Amino acid sequence: MTEYSSNLKQIYVVTSNKGKLKELTALLGIRLTVADIDLPEIQSLSVKEVAIDKAMRAYAKIGKPVLVEDTGLYIDSFNGFPGALIKWVYNAVGNDGICGMMKNAKTRRAYAETCICMYDGLKLKVFISRLSGIVAEFPRGNKDFGWGPIFQPNGHKETFGEMDRKIKNSISMRAKALMKLKKYIG
Repeated sequence: MTEYSSNLKQIYVVTSNKGKLKELTALLGIRLTVADIDLPEIQSLSVKEVAIDKAMRAYAKIGKPVLVEDTGLYIDSFNGFPGALIKWVYNAVGNDGICGMMKNAKTRRAYAETCICMYDGLKLKVFISRLSGIVAEFPRGNKDFGWGPIFQPNGHKETFGEMDRKIKNSISMRAKALMKLKKYIG
């Protein structure tokens, strides 16, 4: 065990997204406690900026080791927009709306990026992973949450919404970032 994990008895995860919590727990294989706190979220395209800010605020509020995850969808035709703002765009127009906005786009290329921050009041650790793909022409599948039904990773014919959980969890940007965290905490 690392010095960091030897002092770690309980990790509080800051999320209200039940799908994300389920994935985090399954992929990490450790018990997470939800920190039921409402935190303002800075507005930035960068998932790293959002996650770091949220981790610091969460720790200041609860005084216990926290885990914060943020994932964004960066669309080439929109110069990386919406990035970390995807939650707000998704909530406003949904997957059909996002696909509709891309109707005349020159490219459907995009990447999804996850940033996981762990902060214990002394050390801030950041784990980032990225997965390239495209935005599908229309939403496909219902096996994933949020914008998963419109993101099709490179080398795959299915969107996250169509993929078997085991396949998605073996390739996703969230899974890869979590594996970096898992290796770190031992």
